[in-house]
Amino acid sequence: MTTEDLTDDATSSESLAKLEANLAKIEGLTQRLVNALANKRSVPKDLQGPDQELYVKAATNFWTEMMANPAKMIEHQVGYWGKTVKHFVEAQQELAKGNLVAPPDDTPTDKRFANPLWQTHPYFNFVKQQYMHNVQAVHAAVAEIDGLDDKDRKRLEFFSNQIVDMFSPTNFLATNPDALTLAVETEGQSLLDGLEHLVADLEASGGELQVTLADKSAFKIGENIATTPGDVVFRNHLFELIQYRPTTETVCETPLILFPPWINKFYILDLKEQNSLIKWITDQGYTLFVVSWVNPDASYRDTDMTDYVQDGYLTAIAQVKSICDVKKVNTVGYCIAGTTLSLTLALMKSRKDKSINSATFFTTLTDFSDQGEVGVFLNDDFVDGIEEEVQKTGILESFFMSRTFSYLRSNDLIYGPAIKSYMMGQAPPAFDLLYWNGDGTNLPGKMAVQYLRGLCQSDNFANGEGFEIAGQKLHLKDVDVPLCAIACETDHIAAWKSSYRGVQKMGAKNKTFILSGSGHIAGIVNPPTKVKYGYWVNDDLSLSPEDWQDTATQHEGSWWPHWESWLRKKSGKQVPARSPGDSSHPVLCDAPGTYVSATPDK
Repeated sequence: MTTEDLTDDATSSESLAKLEANLAKIEGLTQRLVNALANKRSVPKDLQGPDQELYVKAATNFWTEMMANPAKMIEHQVGYWGKTVKHFVEAQQELAKGNLVAPPDDTPTDKRFANPLWQTHPYFNFVKQQYMHNVQAVHAAVAEIDGLDDKDRKRLEFFSNQIVDMFSPTNFLATNPDALTLAVETEGQSLLDGLEHLVADLEASGGELQVTLADKSAFKIGENIATTPGDVVFRNHLFELIQYRPTTETVCETPLILFPPWINKFYILDLKEQNSLIKWITDQGYTLFVVSWVNPDASYRDTDMTDYVQDGYLTAIAQVKSICDVKKVNTVGYCIAGTTLSLTLALMKSRKDKSINSATFFTTLTDFSDQGEVGVFLNDDFVDGIEEEVQKTGILESFFMSRTFSYLRSNDLIYGPAIKSYMMGQAPPAFDLLYWNGDGTNLPGKMAVQYLRGLCQSDNFANGEGFEIAGQKLHLKDVDVPLCAIACETDHIAAWKSSYRGVQKMGAKNKTFILSGSGHIAGIVNPPTKVKYGYWVNDDLSLSPEDWQDTATQHEGSWWPHWESWLRKKSGKQVPARSPGDSSHPVLCDAPGTYVSATPDK
């Protein structure tokens, strides 16, 4: 026996041992997978997709159109067949010539197909081109269905796109060159790692597939995110009030209260020092208070919008006035918290309460006549399902909210991460923004239904009979304090044009509107040091949204300094910096407090 034989035997033994170990792992993972799926949570049918009536209506109109205008339908089909057969013939001709190359490819560029093999390898290119032809055919068929109203058409386009995206060849191992190549390079280890990630995600989500987007072990709230120094100076059943410690010797006399959305947690504005809006505001010389909302459990089932206004907003305003010994405060509301701030302002006007000196709205909808992309989930089929769910559980769990918003960007938030995690075995990245995105909150059942029915669906506040808070019907026109609104150009949750129309309907004489580049989060969390995205301003708010943007002045970099210049004029003289709390508001604990990390019972 030679040395080479011994080496071969050793290599074979190592490979066999590795194979046996991997087989044992697969057996254990398979059992865990079976257990996770066997205990799968029950998701109401109405929350799994649109009512079948939408597809029936589309199919009926398609059939009617085909009978009335068969030539049009035949033209569509022949065009699709022609592209498909032509591509097949071209591929066959190249192979018959002995050329292992892809035929000509004029399909659109798509970042999902970035691997060069999609362009050069005859198999992968054939699969890609056929998929792209199918996509074009589906889009053309949906676009030319007559007899649908705008809302149904938008929904049909959205949900047909979901189906199209789901069947992308990148989502399947046999047609994903990146995953196949890595599986060969790692002797299958990447697939085994991916299976472990898949099973772990199913176990964590009650048998439902919810992709982990970030390394949860990489962050700890209060240690490496949400670290701006401050103190909790008040607490009730709805929120903790954080007062941030001053970093300047003097501050503006009028304090600022920031109300974040309770759909997510406040620390999106305090992820890290470099992009923390909370720290930046404090460093500009303001006494800043931030509300940290409770994460509700089933005991909050009867908590409604009136509770959020009275026990949340009005209580926080009163506490800040008392702590700072002032008659007026400035306010900021982000997303749904901005919507509720506008309700609070309308209520305060009816009560002749002049405690608010100015209001700022981040990505806020108050006029829901055009619901934007999220509107596909606001029809009765979904809202009926939500109402049925919260009647049983008392809350709208964060699971449903997270899944809904993920489908608005499914390739970025579902399929792309799933490919990396499950097919390529890559661990989720240590990315603070994605960590926050996965740290969702529940919504009280009654409040959620009121918001969806009365604001989103009926649009009662801006264009209806008024939205009722504390027994009073409130109207958007009664929001009359000086205000500044910041919307984001590519926001898929709060469409900027709808935000703009809401500002137009507010009764304030002093209005400023800023349009930031980017989307719902990145457009707001955009520190001046990054010099990213840019923003637009235009003093003429009588224009249509399109004309406003066309004639607006564009600026480079962050809108933060522009807004701060506006805010400073509303913030009074300089006074000595204030330490958190006072004799009647002792410090309860350090920021970021206890509510932000609490895990409620289901």
